[in-house]
Amino acid sequence: MYPFFGAGSVPSYSAAKGALVQLTRSMAIELAPFNIQVNAIAPGWIETDLTAGLWAAASGSPAALHHQEIITRTPAGRFGSPDECAGTAVFLASRAADFVTGATICVDGGYSIR
Repeated sequence: MYPFFGAGSVPSYSAAKGALVQLTRSMAIELAPFNIQVNAIAPGWIETDLTAGLWAAASGSPAALHHQEIITRTPAGRFGSPDECAGTAVFLASRAADFVTGATICVDGGYSIR
C-alpha cells in the first residue's frame, strides 16, 4: 500500500502509486516556470474503510498477523488517522511551501524508514 515498496498481492496498486510519484516529478518540472508547485502526499497505513478489515480480523488470522507486522514496523506503533494527513496538505497549500516542488512527503509514522 505504499508507492516506494512492491506488494506481491497487488502489483497493479503498487505500480499505480509509483507512477503517481513520477507524474508528480514530471509535472513539477513542466509547471515550475509558471510558478506552479506540484507535490504529493504519500500516506502510510491510515485508519480508513480500506484498512478496516485489518482491525476487525480475528486474532491469529492472516489479516490480524499483517496488522501486527505493520504496527511492529511503524516506529509510531500505530496506524495514522486521516486528520494527520491534513497538516501536510495545509503546509503544501501555504506560502511556506512556495519553494517546494516535485516532492513526495511521507506521512506514515516512520513506516518507510525501516
